[in-house]
Amino acid sequence: MIALRLHANSSFVQNLFRRVSIANGEVRIHNFCGVSRRCDIENKPRKRSLSVGSAPNLDRVRKMSDSSTAGTSGIGVSGKAEISCKKNRLALEKSPYLLQHATNPVDWYPWGDEAFEKAKKENKLIFLSVGYSTCHWCHVMEKESFENEDTAEIMNRYYVNIKVDREERPDVDKMYMAFIQATVGGGGWPMSVFLTPNLEPLAGGTYFPPTEMLGRPSFKSILRSIANQWEEKRAAILNSGKYSLDILKKVSEKDLNQNSRDKISVPDEKCVQKCLQQFIRSYDNAFGGFSSAPKFPQPSNFNFLFHVYSKDKESPEGIEALEMCLHSLRRIAYGGIHDHVNSGFARYSVDGKWHVPHFEKMLYDNAQLSVNFCDAYVVTKDEFFSEVVHDILTYVTRDLGHELGGFYGAEDADSYPEPGAREKKEGAFCVWEYPELENHLDFEKENISVLQLFCYHYGVKKQGNVPAQYDPHGELLNKNVLCCFGSYEETAEKFGITISKLKEILRECHDILYKERQKRPKPITDTKMVTSWQGLMISGYAKAGFALKEQKYINRAILAANFVKKFLYDEESRTLWRCCYRGDKNEILQINHPIKGFLDDYAFLIRGLLDLYEASLDSDWLQWAEALQETQDRLFWDPIGMGYFTSPSGDPSIKIRGKEDQDGAEPCGNSVSVHNLLRLAAYLDRQDLRSKAGRTLTTFSERLKTIPIALPEMMSALLLYHNSPTQVFIAGETGDNKTEALLDVVRSRLMPGRVLAVTDGPEGRGGLLYRRHESLARLRPVAGKPAAYVCRNFACSLPVTDPSELANSLDWGCKPGRSDDSTINLEAFQALSSRDCSSSGEEAPGGQEEK
Repeated sequence: MIALRLHANSSFVQNLFRRVSIANGEVRIHNFCGVSRRCDIENKPRKRSLSVGSAPNLDRVRKMSDSSTAGTSGIGVSGKAEISCKKNRLALEKSPYLLQHATNPVDWYPWGDEAFEKAKKENKLIFLSVGYSTCHWCHVMEKESFENEDTAEIMNRYYVNIKVDREERPDVDKMYMAFIQATVGGGGWPMSVFLTPNLEPLAGGTYFPPTEMLGRPSFKSILRSIANQWEEKRAAILNSGKYSLDILKKVSEKDLNQNSRDKISVPDEKCVQKCLQQFIRSYDNAFGGFSSAPKFPQPSNFNFLFHVYSKDKESPEGIEALEMCLHSLRRIAYGGIHDHVNSGFARYSVDGKWHVPHFEKMLYDNAQLSVNFCDAYVVTKDEFFSEVVHDILTYVTRDLGHELGGFYGAEDADSYPEPGAREKKEGAFCVWEYPELENHLDFEKENISVLQLFCYHYGVKKQGNVPAQYDPHGELLNKNVLCCFGSYEETAEKFGITISKLKEILRECHDILYKERQKRPKPITDTKMVTSWQGLMISGYAKAGFALKEQKYINRAILAANFVKKFLYDEESRTLWRCCYRGDKNEILQINHPIKGFLDDYAFLIRGLLDLYEASLDSDWLQWAEALQETQDRLFWDPIGMGYFTSPSGDPSIKIRGKEDQDGAEPCGNSVSVHNLLRLAAYLDRQDLRSKAGRTLTTFSERLKTIPIALPEMMSALLLYHNSPTQVFIAGETGDNKTEALLDVVRSRLMPGRVLAVTDGPEGRGGLLYRRHESLARLRPVAGKPAAYVCRNFACSLPVTDPSELANSLDWGCKPGRSDDSTINLEAFQALSSRDCSSSGEEAPGGQEEK
């Protein structure tokens, strides 16, 4: 939200904070984050160091003990020392992360009025701790500090302590993360912030050690120091908090255009070239991706680059954009970030080669990567990419799916290495020692040693294959992370077998090792179901079902959409809730006062519903998407500055109601909203929505012109705005083989933002479209055959009935500046379409383009 503006205006911000410090007596502490091999850092889409402190000596670090908490799943047998079974207020919550802290001796409060009123009544500072259930360093700080009786006694005496699940309350997280990044220079989790009773930030950091380490103070000494300053310099500290908040408010508005509501000034396509060049400069030619260590997949980058390619497939820029996508996705798929045995992808790799992962798996990563690999398959028709799509969806269905249709949020990185172990270790569920592999894979296939082949392909070594610099705690000593630095082709050639035979052998090995892994204690699963991530996963299944022609995936997307409508949507107010929870008996639970949905919840779900409509051709999903868009506009639209706020109005605890302005591990809500608005405008003939897309692009125009690489998803939307979505209307009955043959042509083409409809009559599945587009009623089959009409850039094709003719029409239109006699302008089409051509078999021209 504010983070990128803080970075871009760092001198401005530092000078302001310096003046506040001098004038008001800044609360001084040494901010500290453990950023050794696997720090839970915030992913930023710009090229800079992600470190936020020096790596501590963490030999004494202990792992979080296993807690029996509702809302988490996984095996965990522990021999840990007794912890008081007395529970704090968090025991009444449903968030798995909050429940993990319910037995801490710290007197935790959830974010809410009870805690705020206590702080004001007792005139105490607030200690705010923000994290999430699968956060490794959150586990470490809990074990070291929050389970410690002496530390808890200090916290309870001097502070009102609040614990927040960042996935439940992203508004709270982003608001205070902006402060941490402004004062520390980086951010991550756990986030630790000291606040005034009025919720104004004073000081903070991320992870704090339990004892003085490398010249930095212990957490207990920080707690005492700030408490003493509060007693001695209360007035100055209150002023400091007030001014700190004022600075953040000013920075949050600094670069967003405050144009009048009637002025639209959308950046031109020069921004696209600038963005592409920024990606080319940051591209890793060897291993793909766009950064050094740590390395995040950042799916929005691929969305933009695929869009650049699709715009002009024969240009040098288009070819280079495609090559960057395909090489990166191949290296990611071959890498250790990909769980080759259990399937799915980890959040990021701590090295620059996709080798050693941070082992937690997030739903949002797997959802978006499934779309990226679908796009790669559509472009190349290479089964390598479709196999990865199947792999991802197998994992999500099996390990993150609820039987009623929802999807859980994440799988933890830490687990017990064996039943009865006293401490959890990161990656214990995933890694292998050589003797284990030797025990299970020491057999032959067609006179080939399976063990040798497997070890060659995945870089397995007898002494382990994890470099020491990525394992400071020795957790991965003698362990192997399965990672292929070569390819199927190289391994097949090495052993003199075909690629199909190689894959057959590897599948057998994976099956053997999968069964062995299920005997290990499993990492916990965060069974919270977040609306925005449901939307991303609906897109993943819908796009896979359409591109791969797999009805089971479309059915799974439908099941998920119905789940959201039943458990995360209020029909009466037409609003979304942020999340729901799984109970002990697998039932779906909701808290007494459900958290209202945020911008991302609406934007991501609308995108998912649009993708589901195109996969299922059921316009009921399109109708719900329109209703949600109207609610989003009502709750989040800024009528003065334009664009969408991240959070709804009306919450006095949210001091800064900002607008997200960067696409990171997840795209920002404004970026996805521009896509949605343009697609809905084309589907429903609503030019007010196209205008709103232009206003949103205007709001972020300065960012798009100066740092376009920060907003790749919005850059893709900018391309769509200037080129208009390709509209494909097929007049024919759904289920007809000839209609399906035309749909197969559409499936086989990459057309970002494509608008697809089958016009099967006002009473058919596309009934909504007939009510919105008068001209659709005039689109008829030709000579009794289903006919396709293609419109783009205000020009429409004559109808075609042969799949090869449709393919030519779609491919020809992707070449800039080209037209031919088979296209007519929109005005001519509208005039001709008013004639009834059905009885004579005369060819009626194509569908209506947006004005």
